[in-house]
Amino acid sequence: MAMSLRLTDEETEALRAQAEREGRSMQVVARAAIRQYIEQDGHRARVAASASAGARRYAEALRRLGEA
Repeated sequence: MAMSLRLTDEETEALRAQAEREGRSMQVVARAAIRQYIEQDGHRARVAASASAGARRYAEALRRLGEA
């Protein structure tokens, strides 16, 4: 699927500079950044869900530890 991405002049220049440093096209760098963002956001969501589940599962133990 094709799409247009509108960037500010500053964003465009930063992307261009990054692409030059990496020896890759601006498109490849932008797509890699988008993939990385999505992966990291998914990881954060999984960690938050795991922490929440652990807090519920061990709520009594955590309460007791807080009393010590």
